[in-house]
Amino acid sequence: MKTLNKALVNGFVGLAIIAGASSANGKPFSESTAVETDGIVLDVKEQSHLIFMREEEKLARDVYLTLGTMYPDSVIFGKIDDSEQTHANAVVAMLEKYGVDDPNTNDNVGAYTGEDYGWYFTEKYHLLVERASISELEALYVGAFIEELDMMDINQCPQVIVETDNGINDVSECGKVYTDNADIARLYTALLDGSDNHLKGYVKNIEKYIGEGNYQAQILTQEQVDELLDR
Repeated sequence: MKTLNKALVNGFVGLAIIAGASSANGKPFSESTAVETDGIVLDVKEQSHLIFMREEEKLARDVYLTLGTMYPDSVIFGKIDDSEQTHANAVVAMLEKYGVDDPNTNDNVGAYTGEDYGWYFTEKYHLLVERASISELEALYVGAFIEELDMMDINQCPQVIVETDNGINDVSECGKVYTDNADIARLYTALLDGSDNHLKGYVKNIEKYIGEGNYQAQILTQEQVDELLDR
């Protein structure tokens, strides 16, 4: 299985053009578990991961909107929530391109309606907001946590998907390490690039409190985070 490194977050492709890209994909499929657009196959594992990432990008947007209200003098939340909306829109566009239903039917902050993972994101939203309410510093740590989590979940199959009875049994069976669809790979590269930039922003603000170079990884390994931070 591939590991997360800077090669996965370089080569940014503008999110505005990703949904219109095309590729060839030779993955075997059955009619009941795959969709095909212009001869390009999207299998059930790729669909499941896109559906999950749609709500994870909304989670990031929703938490940052909430934290921006909590801490109006901390401008980073307001800057990054706009970017997360762009990310969510890009995933929705990819779902639409391949005829996969958007799992989220309610755009209100904190509302997650996905049949499979809505419960998971509802729990995550409330837990993260509760943690962030402790202090502005803790809110910045929540932002960094989300970006680390996002990078892990984009790159490989999130653990909650693996633990669901859906035929996916290992973290290598969905995400960027799995797909051979060039559309999705470009989308995920762009999302990783965005999360890398956001993590750097949060760490910069955190280290104003704790001292430069003292940020400790929360989800990824310290080696991965230090590499992303150019350390």
